[in-house]
Amino acid sequence: MPSGIRETVGSTLAIAAVSTLGDWVWAAWVPGHRVVYGMTHGALLFLAIGLVLGLWAGRAGFGAVAGAATGLVATACFYVLAPSIGFAVAMLAVWFAMWLGLAALDGLVHRRVRAAAVVGRGLAAGALSGFGFYLISGIWMPFDPAGWDYLVHFGSWNAAFLPGFAALLIGTREAS
Repeated sequence: MPSGIRETVGSTLAIAAVSTLGDWVWAAWVPGHRVVYGMTHGALLFLAIGLVLGLWAGRAGFGAVAGAATGLVATACFYVLAPSIGFAVAMLAVWFAMWLGLAALDGLVHRRVRAAAVVGRGLAAGALSGFGFYLISGIWMPFDPAGWDYLVHFGSWNAAFLPGFAALLIGTREAS
């Protein structure tokens, strides 16, 4: 199997499941959109992403903590940007930028120090996954959580995350 394919598929499926669960939790239990809920959601989602990236390097704890910190920064950036540039543009801009942060996190957990490679992978992940995220971004509209098909959400999250994880992970691991 080519280097990084297993990690890409495993990361994508795991984080798509976490994101789908997050959609359901927002719909079922969150009474209204408040910054504290968004910050919590961002921290927990990125904790999971960092955990997954860290698992591949044998540094799950470090990955989880660094992931949660990345999620808090990304979510805070969204809340700062959204009032001036709009919800949709802020979401896409932060989605792109978060992949740069995830590339840095992946470089840290694997102790890679080549900044150009990390930035290049982050830019590719942001562009490719950003396009995927743009394509699936209608999954919450119309806002009718009782009528949502969470299998569609799971498939959509897979489509959004797969290109980003592929850009970060393929070709960076020892072949098994």
